[in-house]
Amino acid sequence: MAVAAVATNSTAFAQSPPNISVNGHVVGDNVRRGRSARAMVVMDIPGGFHVHSNRPLEKFLIATQLKVEAPAGVRVSAVSYPRPILRSLKFSKNRVAVFEGRATMRFNVAIPANFGSDSAQLKGTLRYQSCNDELCFPPQTKEVWINVKVN
Repeated sequence: MAVAAVATNSTAFAQSPPNISVNGHVVGDNVRRGRSARAMVVMDIPGGFHVHSNRPLEKFLIATQLKVEAPAGVRVSAVSYPRPILRSLKFSKNRVAVFEGRATMRFNVAIPANFGSDSAQLKGTLRYQSCNDELCFPPQTKEVWINVKVN
C-alpha cells in the first residue's frame, strides 16, 4: 500500500489575485429621449489589495482604463475617474497612485430625441492591474453591460 504525501503551500492562496467585482448602472430608472443621464461603473476591491489609478506615477505600472461602447446615435462622455490614494509600498521606492475599496468611474450617456428603441445597451471594458503590498498580478480585463431604459 502506497501513501502519497501532499505538501500544501499556504502562501499560494495569499498570492492569488483578488476577486474584484465590477458593476455598472445608470442613475435613475431611465433616460428620456433628447436628454442625458449619469452612468457609472463601480469596482469593489477587497481589503489588502489595490489597483493602479488611471494615471500611475511610474511608467511601468498598468493604468486602470474604462472604455465604453454605445449603440449608434447614443453619445457617451469621457470617463471621470476617482481621485487616487498615494501609498508607499514595499515594491517601489516612490509612492504609487492607487484605487482601494470602492472605485467609481462616472460618465454621461446622451440619448438622441429620435432614438428608435425603448432601451440601449452599453458595453464597458475595464482593464486594470491589481496588487497587494508585495507584488502585482497580471493585468485583467472585465466586461460590464449596462442596460439603459429609454422613454
